[in-house]
Amino acid sequence: MGSASKPSPSAAAPSRRKVALCLALLTLQYGAQPLISKRCVGREVIVTSLVLAIEVLKVICAVILLLAEGSLKKQFSNWSPVGSLTASGLPAAIYALQNSLLQISYKNLDSLTFSILNQTKLLFTAFFTYLILGQKQSPKQILALTLLISAAVLLSIGESSRKGVSGGSSDYVLLHGIIPVTVASVLSGLASSLCQWASQVKKHTSYMMTIEMSFIGSMCLLASTFQSPDGEALRKYGFFHEWTLWTVIPVLMNALGGILVGLVTSYAGGVKKGFVIVSALLVTALLQFIFDGKPPSIYCLVALPLVMASIFIYQKYPYVDRKKKD
Repeated sequence: MGSASKPSPSAAAPSRRKVALCLALLTLQYGAQPLISKRCVGREVIVTSLVLAIEVLKVICAVILLLAEGSLKKQFSNWSPVGSLTASGLPAAIYALQNSLLQISYKNLDSLTFSILNQTKLLFTAFFTYLILGQKQSPKQILALTLLISAAVLLSIGESSRKGVSGGSSDYVLLHGIIPVTVASVLSGLASSLCQWASQVKKHTSYMMTIEMSFIGSMCLLASTFQSPDGEALRKYGFFHEWTLWTVIPVLMNALGGILVGLVTSYAGGVKKGFVIVSALLVTALLQFIFDGKPPSIYCLVALPLVMASIFIYQKYPYVDRKKKD
């Protein structure tokens, strides 16, 4: 990228394979995560225990990858507590709360609806990126965001009129399904923009940001357990209350997904990542039909092409500063 010399075919081939592998794995992870979380995580599992386990595994994965790169010693030799808190403190706390909200929402929405509503984070990322970094949107990107809002409103109306997976009322679905995933999308947009700011200012690698944010986020979650219902449940029943061997699967997938997002963005860029997100929605719809025998609702069928079109347009037609171009 920006290199003057052309790589040899033999050197380029492994890189292309690595990119293709990361894209395929992230597509599967995005698409399968809601379905697998719902099937493998019991309703009585303590949400904080899931999130803490995911954060610990992210750290382990990031350290292993830094060791494989041979850059672990260099990264930690330049590390400082003040720099870490400045770059990663606030995003870490935000992501910890976001992950807790997502775990609640997984249990109370069908997999495809969850996946589509979760894509509204693109809208909030655009808003906070403009607010924090002054990054503007092109007219076509604004159109894409409008389509995304329309899809989210459509799904919210549709899901509110249906019964929750627990047989609860529409109010239960709204409070424990739609609102948590929507708030999580807002938080995701804010944290993503803060991370982008931190990477530009502090020049942190994605692996170091993962380690710092996972550690700080875990500390925030542990602190919250002194007063939260989850904290009381952890003290009463233990960390692994209602865990089974199956619970480990979505925890591992979530942790690896966090690493893959950084790798795909680094290797393939935002446009390829946009195609991954679109493909993942189709994977979710297919898996839900295969394993649950549940065809998509009419609201999902209408919203799905809107979301696919909005993400494609947003990634395909970025804002171009005409002054810089001239």
